[in-house]
Amino acid sequence: MGGSTFENLNPFTNHAINRVSEGREEDIKLAVDAASKAFKLGPWGKMKLEKRMEYINRIAEVIDEEIEEIAYLEALDTGLPISQTKKMTARAAENFRFYARMVQSRLHGEAYAVDDEFINYTIHKPLGVVGLITPWNAPFMLETWKVAPALATGNTVVLKPAELSPLTANKLAEVIDKAGLPEGVFNVVHGFGETAGAALVSHPDVEAISFTGETVTGSVIIKNAADSLKKTSMELGGKSPLIVFDDADFDRALDAAVWGIFSFNGERCTANSRLFLQKGIKEKFVDALKERVSNITIGNPMDSGTQLGPLISKEHAEKVKGYIEIAREEGCEVIQGIVPEEYSQGNFVPPTLLLEADNEMKSSQEEIFGPVMSVIEFETEEQAIDAANDVKYGLAGYVWTNDIKRGHRVAQAVEAGMLWINAQNVRDLRIPFGGSKASGIGREGGHYAMFEFYTEAKVIHVAIGDHHIPQFGKKK
Repeated sequence: MGGSTFENLNPFTNHAINRVSEGREEDIKLAVDAASKAFKLGPWGKMKLEKRMEYINRIAEVIDEEIEEIAYLEALDTGLPISQTKKMTARAAENFRFYARMVQSRLHGEAYAVDDEFINYTIHKPLGVVGLITPWNAPFMLETWKVAPALATGNTVVLKPAELSPLTANKLAEVIDKAGLPEGVFNVVHGFGETAGAALVSHPDVEAISFTGETVTGSVIIKNAADSLKKTSMELGGKSPLIVFDDADFDRALDAAVWGIFSFNGERCTANSRLFLQKGIKEKFVDALKERVSNITIGNPMDSGTQLGPLISKEHAEKVKGYIEIAREEGCEVIQGIVPEEYSQGNFVPPTLLLEADNEMKSSQEEIFGPVMSVIEFETEEQAIDAANDVKYGLAGYVWTNDIKRGHRVAQAVEAGMLWINAQNVRDLRIPFGGSKASGIGREGGHYAMFEFYTEAKVIHVAIGDHHIPQFGKKK
């Protein structure tokens, strides 16, 4: 409304891609009002389930039709390699199909008979208007991860995407419009967290806020949401351990360690940024890591052969480089790949190993959110568990061992919401996603999103007999 705009830069060139309208409190009010009307007065809140699922499946079809453009925009906007954004866009379409199936087959209540007097049953009702605040890493997939269950369960949505990656949020609005959803069901307001985001959190007609992002911001959102007793779901940061025992499958563990930190440019909350190597395997594993790092293809995100692209912004790249210098001062040996000179205009940080690290270092304790991995030695299972847990985060963890009993012991002992044994970060949409400690509150994915967040359970008590009712005040 105010006419203000902000510049959106290409991470590869740092040239402007476009200008984006800056939404403020008045724009959030308009979006929430449109969403509220669509829910209360429009067809969405009263729509038959089968009809609503037709719309949800149609969104997936349109994503499939436009997958090339979406993947291109995502790579252009974020610096993520296009080979990876294509896979994420396909996952985004499946998010909608998955929740269409889930709502039709699983969104049901419970019933309990009480003798011959009562039947008590539950139904799950949509909340109304929900606010979704999404991050700049893998934005399209993460937006659809929230939008799909929100819409499928019958809510209307106001999305505030990250200001650093606005293009595919706009494209998602176009996709949903092309799918024919009624006016006001889905709304996007671009802008900054301090203005547009804060206004969305504080709006009294927004029933819930789902946020993915940095831990400090999540804490502020929870505090501000408390004033209106909103539901909140927080998927926050991580400093995830990958523990490799001497008996692990060497080659597979190596593949997983390298992919888990250097894919997505290292900008992923579940990245294995702390690598714990048992003493007997450490030297050989480090030598193999050095070779891999030197061979990672750094380059233009639009090149199908690129494995590591530029980080989201110059400021973020400088922050990551600052952590690397701190690690060097703390005593780490820093091993890096080489960024070709012709890419000096981009926000590149080469794949980086911090060797001879220990778990107390700042670089091992704080989330760097870039292609940087601390390598830490351990000797015993107990040492690995203690070090893995000696951090404020608790999102994910990875254990590599051919002793399956030990694998289960360690996985159950590591304080994290998600653990993988002899596997990289492969997800099943039916399984809950989320962390413990400073890594979040609540779970996304599967029936957890439907039952625990995007719907409210309502209990109906039905008398089927003439049960006793106390007769207060009746004359004797």
